[in-house]
Amino acid sequence: MPIETIIFYAFSSVLVLSALAVITVRNPVYAALFLVLCFFTSAAIWLLLEVEFLAIVLVLVYVGAVMVLFLFVVMMLDINVEPLKEGFARYLPVGLLVALAMLVEMLAVLGIKRFGPESFPAPPPHPAGYSNTRELGELLYTEYVYPFEIAAVILLVAIIAAIALTLRRRPETRYQDPGRQVQVRKEDRLRVVSMEAEKR
Repeated sequence: MPIETIIFYAFSSVLVLSALAVITVRNPVYAALFLVLCFFTSAAIWLLLEVEFLAIVLVLVYVGAVMVLFLFVVMMLDINVEPLKEGFARYLPVGLLVALAMLVEMLAVLGIKRFGPESFPAPPPHPAGYSNTRELGELLYTEYVYPFEIAAVILLVAIIAAIALTLRRRPETRYQDPGRQVQVRKEDRLRVVSMEAEKR
């Protein structure tokens, strides 16, 4: 067995175990850390497939930005894990039944006969001057330019909608107007009262 296959199975095992840990651990901080491990392992598998650009983007964007922000939010919220433990045994049979049905469906679709190592062999090695970033850019902006632009417009609409939802005026919330704060004078806020000194 070649060394690339051994490394692939090792990383795949770590990826599957860490993904199971994400959905089984009770502590949200531990779940976020296991998700970071999933991203790192996925990036390593992509490196084996010679997709260096996507692997670096996965580490920089998701691990370096999204997951760190999510981890800080989870730690600052101080989520009480005690209510999460309640009712676990009551819903366990239903959860096992759903998990079994999902496993049967995945085995029916992703069987070894359809997606085995023989069906998808390792890609051939590329020459020394090969650029994965250039090939990906040419593919995105030539063959998939319309789906790429449609996805960009959908993401832009989602960002604008999220900003509009958070900036809506609520009558019960007090707001500060920086323009009015800058225009305030001393006479508007401070009143000097002259009083005669009193003797005892």
